[in-house]
Amino acid sequence: MSRLDIFISRMIAQRDILNYIQANGLLPGAGAVLEVGLGNGRSYSHLRELFPNRRIIAFDRHLGAHRTVLPEPEDFVMGEIRETATGFIGFDAALAHADIGTGYPEKDAIIITWLPELMAGMLISGGIAVSGLPLDHPHLRPLPRLPSVEEGRYFFYQRA
Repeated sequence: MSRLDIFISRMIAQRDILNYIQANGLLPGAGAVLEVGLGNGRSYSHLRELFPNRRIIAFDRHLGAHRTVLPEPEDFVMGEIRETATGFIGFDAALAHADIGTGYPEKDAIIITWLPELMAGMLISGGIAVSGLPLDHPHLRPLPRLPSVEEGRYFFYQRA
């Protein structure tokens, strides 16, 4: 599969999972949405459309989002995600989305040593974690893979 096809498959999986969560009312009644890795803001933009009544807080090393989708200054946390997001453990978010994989197995192996604990820790009970990397954690229950999502392409979980 070409790099372009891999990217398209990942974006379709991401979109379909986020749309499914919204369409099926899977989020708890309260709690913010956390975008772990703002990047250029594509996912952040989609989250704003899906969850317009929720506060959305984004994390990244630097602010690189398109100017049309910049978070408010109080809703952007700049710095190394592994460090800055730990301040949100116990935050009781309704949804945490992370698309911070690199595509390099050796680098992603390092990320998944700390990302599952972070994601589980930021969520309220019943909250949803969505990730491009698997999140093996005792408090995160995998949700069934959607038919449009290729096996191993994207993952989502519910916090116990």
